[in-house]
Amino acid sequence: MSNTVYKLPFDKNALEPHMSSKTLSFHYDRHHKGYADKLEKLVKGTDYEGLSLEETIVKARKEAQIDILNNAAQVWNHNFFWKSLSPNGGKPDGRIKNLIEARFNDVGEFKDKFRSAAAGLFGSGWVWLVLDQGQIRILTTSNADSPVGTNLIPLLTLDVWEHAYYLDYQNERAGFVDAFLDNLINWNFVAANIKSGTLGRAA
Repeated sequence: MSNTVYKLPFDKNALEPHMSSKTLSFHYDRHHKGYADKLEKLVKGTDYEGLSLEETIVKARKEAQIDILNNAAQVWNHNFFWKSLSPNGGKPDGRIKNLIEARFNDVGEFKDKFRSAAAGLFGSGWVWLVLDQGQIRILTTSNADSPVGTNLIPLLTLDVWEHAYYLDYQNERAGFVDAFLDNLINWNFVAANIKSGTLGRAA
């Protein structure tokens, strides 16, 4: 199975002060790798063994294999999340800026809508920017769910499980979301996902 945990594209202290090395170490080394280790045990000796993460998610969702689905999706989601981050986060430009302005009028409104989506997500989950039939939109998913296996193309995601931010922001999810929007988005990754127009860049 292609359930390898994606190697971080930056040092663990590279996102400070917006995300501490302590948070990143706990999140990556314990939570993310924990999902991968559990998934490996769950699929060993089954017909899921040897499947890609995407194939595993689709099959497990169809067959209601909830443990396999949740762990496979969390590995995939986290792989995609790390690629959504950059220590050099700046402002969108080019086609992504045009798509944002076409959908949200301007980048400021996009950030406001993204903040509202994150604040409105009860409990644990993910906030996504996706491409939907040529237009971008913001999507939230609860717990381990993701756009994998749908017609949506994920462009970036933000993990809003408490383990993603609690050491740095305690219960202030909004502060974490602001730090992500203003300082940490990997817009080059977003642009590459738009250009490719396909799923699977989390692998």
